[in-house]
Amino acid sequence: MGSHDITSLDQLRSLYREPSKRVQEKKGTVIDGATAAFVATSPFCCLATSDADGNCDVSPRGGPAGQVKVLAGGTSVALPDLSGNNLIDSLTNIVSNPRAGLLLMVPGSDETLRIDGPARLTTDPDVLALWADELRTPKVAVIVDVDAVFLHCAKAFRRGGVWRPDSWPESTDTVACEMFNDIAGTDTPPADMRRYLEESYTADLTAERVTSGRPTA
Repeated sequence: MGSHDITSLDQLRSLYREPSKRVQEKKGTVIDGATAAFVATSPFCCLATSDADGNCDVSPRGGPAGQVKVLAGGTSVALPDLSGNNLIDSLTNIVSNPRAGLLLMVPGSDETLRIDGPARLTTDPDVLALWADELRTPKVAVIVDVDAVFLHCAKAFRRGGVWRPDSWPESTDTVACEMFNDIAGTDTPPADMRRYLEESYTADLTAERVTSGRPTA
C-alpha cells in the first residue's frame, strides 16, 4: 500500500465538493416516461456483476433497440442472455451474489442511463417470450429490480469523443486477433483468427434472428 493511497471515506470525500441538489435528484427508483422511452431505444448496455468474494466483472450486451424490457410498472427490467462465449461469468456471479448494474447507451447520445439493484436469473416462459418477435427465445433472462435509476451526464462521452468519427483512432481487422495472441500466449496467424471470429459471429447472430415470426435456427 503506497503512502498516497486513500484508505478512508473521509479522506476521499475531502477531495471532492458535495454533489449539487440537482445531481442528487437525478437518482430515482422507477423507470417511466422519458426514462422508459430511452430504455426502449437502447440497443446496447454493459452488465456489471461481482462474485461472492467481490471480484468484479462487466460484459457488453447488444441486441435490437429495446432489448432491455421494463417490467412491473417500471420497478424491474429484464435483459435476455444471448449467445456469447459460454463462460457465463455474469450469470454465475448473479447466482453467487444476486446484484447487478446496467449502463444503457443509445448511439449518438452522450448521456447514459444506469440501473442498479438486486438481480436474479429466470427461465419463466412469459419473460422469455418478451423477445419472441425479435430474437430466438433465450435460455435465460436477467431481471434487475430497480433500487436506483440514474442519468449519467455527457462529460465522459464528450471527453472521449465516443460518437465523433474524426476522433477515432485508425484501426485494422487484426487488432483483436493480435490482442488474443498476447493475452492467451498463442501465435495463431491474425488472418486465421479473423476468419474464425467472423465465421463464429455470423453463425451465432444468424441463429438468433427471427424471420416471419419464427427463429432462423
